[in-house]
Amino acid sequence: MQLTSDFHILSKGKCHPCPSLKSLSSRIGGMLCNYGSSSKYKKLDSKLERKMIEMKGSASGQSNFKSIDSIILRFPQFREGLRNLRGVFKQYDEDSNGTIDREELNRCLEKLQLHFTKEEVEDLFHSCDIDGSEGIQFNEFIVLLCLIYLLMKPSSSPDNTLKMHSLQLEATFDTIVEAFLFLDKNGDGKLNKKDVMKALNEASPWERSPARVTRTRFKEMDWDKNGKVCFREFLFAFINWVGIESDEELPDSGT
Repeated sequence: MQLTSDFHILSKGKCHPCPSLKSLSSRIGGMLCNYGSSSKYKKLDSKLERKMIEMKGSASGQSNFKSIDSIILRFPQFREGLRNLRGVFKQYDEDSNGTIDREELNRCLEKLQLHFTKEEVEDLFHSCDIDGSEGIQFNEFIVLLCLIYLLMKPSSSPDNTLKMHSLQLEATFDTIVEAFLFLDKNGDGKLNKKDVMKALNEASPWERSPARVTRTRFKEMDWDKNGKVCFREFLFAFINWVGIESDEELPDSGT
């Protein structure tokens, strides 16, 4: 497998471009602005930012990723790890309408033995329901579970951590977090354009990525156009880069 600087993957003799998020990021960015993203998601994003700073500090500079290419090479493993959530999603989508509403989400959290206040559930729901459909779709469900897993991941008390009942899924979430931490060069819990540019050029400084590539990659993450990318924004973009949303290979177990 070979890679190009524009997030194209050359596999088995064929070049597969990673899905472009130009229209998606533009559409979602507009939604976030309309819903007052600066205040609506501030509480949750602040928690995530503090968590990332804490995890960056505990990592002590150690990472399995040495370049952006080393992250892209993991895309097939990410896709395989996340696709297993399709069955979990269908289990909690009780009316099989393709979304999980508030009542279904509450029952899902109860079955997972997760205890949140009503306000916390609302924060999670709204932060992941990025299209404002009042229902959590599959890609949003992945983000929601990852955020819960991350926020409940303790620093020193593993007995309280969320058990996903899948070592593969837990490892996938941990590796996605590690990818974010690799990009967060200054360790402030969020990404900026300088971080992304440094990561893109880190492996081969003599073969610098075109400026347009850096701008495009950053715009795909910076939906609210504030010049900073929180983990939640990164996670939505990352799932689309991996291609989980366009995965059509999964059979419908209900037919």
